[in-house]
Amino acid sequence: MQVKETRNEGLKRGYQFTLPAAELAETVDAKLKEAQPEVEMKGFRKGKVPMAMLKKQFGQRIMGDAMQEAIDSALRKHLEDSGDRPAAQPKVEMENGEGWKEGDDVVVNVSYESLPPIPEVDLTQLKLERLSVPADDAAIDEALENLAKSAQNFEDRRKGSKAKDGDQVIIDFKGFVDDEPFEGGSAEDYPLVLGSNSFIPGFEEQLVGAKADDEIKVEVKFPEEYGAKHLAGKDAVFECTVKAVKAPKPAEIDDELAKKFGAEDLDGLKKQIADRLEQEYAGAARAVMKRALLDQLDEQVKFDLPESLVDAEASQIAHQLWHEEHPEEQGHDHGQIEPTEEHRKLAERRVRLGLLLAEIGQKAEVQVNDQEMTQAVLQAARQYPGQERAFFEFVQQNQAAQQQLRAPIFEDKVVDHIAEQAKVEEKQVSKEELEKAVEALDEL
Repeated sequence: MQVKETRNEGLKRGYQFTLPAAELAETVDAKLKEAQPEVEMKGFRKGKVPMAMLKKQFGQRIMGDAMQEAIDSALRKHLEDSGDRPAAQPKVEMENGEGWKEGDDVVVNVSYESLPPIPEVDLTQLKLERLSVPADDAAIDEALENLAKSAQNFEDRRKGSKAKDGDQVIIDFKGFVDDEPFEGGSAEDYPLVLGSNSFIPGFEEQLVGAKADDEIKVEVKFPEEYGAKHLAGKDAVFECTVKAVKAPKPAEIDDELAKKFGAEDLDGLKKQIADRLEQEYAGAARAVMKRALLDQLDEQVKFDLPESLVDAEASQIAHQLWHEEHPEEQGHDHGQIEPTEEHRKLAERRVRLGLLLAEIGQKAEVQVNDQEMTQAVLQAARQYPGQERAFFEFVQQNQAAQQQLRAPIFEDKVVDHIAEQAKVEEKQVSKEELEKAVEALDEL
């Protein structure tokens, strides 16, 4: 196999591989000779089929296999000798494919972008802050009050009291569209909390001020995007009878409340809350430190980037952001979405940091173990209730899905490795200061 360089510009590489016809013929003959003892053909004993007949019967298929093997072998050897690491699957095209005939040399053009050399980074020179927030009494008390509200009961208001926002009204109702009742539009003794937005827009507001025994006609319009197509956008009238008006009464903050949430007593519940809060604060603080770490790496380390990776990442960013701005569009038949300059800048940052973290992780021998992968699969499977087994099988058979789950775990472990080498200053801050730091992440 002869190899000639045809392009060497930046990270772009091009080579022409030539497989002489004589070498190809020798390979085909060798493969036929190796297979001959096992071949059976009508009119011949096993292993006695003449080579000429074998070549006529199997020559074309074996020649194709021989071509592919020779090209694959030559490409592997070239990459080993050159040290190039293609950013994506190399493009392989047979130059004389359509006009090629047996006896001609096989000429193949190979092109790819090579991954760039990644500069060394002195991780010990990075300076980071690790924020910490204690779970103080005020935060614990606030969490307790929220739990008490979530466990609240409702008690009858004084006879003749008007319903307020936050009250519960017990109602019978019957809905009509075009003066006809519709399926699912009626109920009896329904407990509705005003202001909960559990009914269609405009319904609950018309019951504010109602009293027990009131008969009220609620006039509303179903949203255009309503789930039931036959009701979407239609005007409706609900005939309602208010049977009771109840005021919310938060649960008492005591041992009984604690037992409702799985604790032995109130002190145990407070400890649970403190532990949960500190975990939440630690997670938020880690996100802030990770962003600072990535910002420093992005500022300090510069190298050429493969255009193919940047283009693919920019397109993915543009596509994702377009769908976030158009949540009503569930499909992908929306035409081409052109990335902006801002998308490309973000793509360059992501590609640069991705390559850098991969290099640091490889040199540090960072690995994602089986237990970590299993935990990631279990967590992802929760998004598909009732289809967990199918999801497991899909991940087992799909390398891309496995890589999608493995990548964030690997990145976090590399970030932890870098943080261990860096100069990290512990800094205690208030909950409000931590919240501001987290909000600032979305502004960058």
